[in-house]
Amino acid sequence: MSYIPRALLAAAAAGALMLTGCSNPLSADQAAEQNLDGRGPITFAMGKNDAAVVLEVIERWNAENPEEEVTFAELPGSADDQRNALVQSLQAQDGQYDVMALDVVWTAEFAANGWAQPLQGELELDTSGLLPATVESATYRDTLYAGPQNTNGALLYYRTDLVDEAPTTWAELSDSCGAAFDAGIDCYVGQFSNYEGLTVNVSEAINAFGGDIVGDDGQTPAVDTPEVRAALQTLVDAFNNGVIPKRATGFTEEETNLTFVDGDAMYARNWPYMYANAAAEESNVADSFGIAPLPGEDGIGTSTLGGYNNAINVFSENKATARDFIAYIQNEESQRQFMEAAFPPVLASIYDDSALAEEYPYLPVLKESLENAKPRPVTPFYEAISKAVRDNAYAAINGDVTVDEAIANMQAAIDAAGR
Repeated sequence: MSYIPRALLAAAAAGALMLTGCSNPLSADQAAEQNLDGRGPITFAMGKNDAAVVLEVIERWNAENPEEEVTFAELPGSADDQRNALVQSLQAQDGQYDVMALDVVWTAEFAANGWAQPLQGELELDTSGLLPATVESATYRDTLYAGPQNTNGALLYYRTDLVDEAPTTWAELSDSCGAAFDAGIDCYVGQFSNYEGLTVNVSEAINAFGGDIVGDDGQTPAVDTPEVRAALQTLVDAFNNGVIPKRATGFTEEETNLTFVDGDAMYARNWPYMYANAAAEESNVADSFGIAPLPGEDGIGTSTLGGYNNAINVFSENKATARDFIAYIQNEESQRQFMEAAFPPVLASIYDDSALAEEYPYLPVLKESLENAKPRPVTPFYEAISKAVRDNAYAAINGDVTVDEAIANMQAAIDAAGR
């Protein structure tokens, strides 16, 4: 059954329920037990901005599986609009989107609400060849609910004309800033504007110092600890002593990119996409930069993860086909396509390909970053918890509250989010 007829059938069924006054929706457990061996055409839903490489995979799958073709369902470009479109469909118990490309931070929410099919039993995926942190991002309460599709990790960019080698700790980085000040440029820049990027940067600091934001249950606040206090104090001190310039409180990825590529910073935290910009002929640092994993407290730090996880709609009619398509996205040929499109793959072996490493020089360092990575908080309350982290961290780095006050407020807001 194709995408459009099933969508129409779902709408007709919903209408019939309204007319008859019947209201017996399936429970999550009931839906999860249905159609486990269902095979046939499916739809794959993803935001339009990142879909190009997946469309190539879909085309190859369809040529090999003409009886189980995949139709691409384009979601809006905005992440919020993508999530809203999926949530509205799932709340109506609509199976129109068989496989859903979820931002990694949505996976726990979709699992907790009973919208994502548990990938166990006959739908189990082999994750042994995947980067462990990507599997962790797709796991909620010890159950895998999605198949990692592509990932992303942060890199430390540094000026090789100003420092001999990259620092591995925050203390080493801070101690080396004199070279930047002598050159009249910023020492370290990252994403410190009050948006999701700040949650990412703060999470990396917290994880690098051995702390966590929430407990294993995904909702108990865990920020009132010496580790988290040390991490946030390190960021606050960095702003106070000039290691991070005050103007970076307005920086997103793009301001970071422009600052480093223009030669106005010695260090920058950013995603791999910046490598091509820094190496470009017009870059002011084309011949004088290197890359390394992020620094930590006592050694290599902890990157957070970006990327997508693919979940099966618990209301899908063809879950066996959906599971096989997710596995197909994870195979070597598909993952190589992702890398060639500058989408970091989740299959670990791709990072050891010498030909790809020659084309993408950052690949070995990115692998090291990803091997030391952690997901952002795996929680069904992610949006509220992210806001609690970034709002209170932003207040602290701007000097509006003390570190102790910021942590107390963060702890309370996370507790409220999980209730």
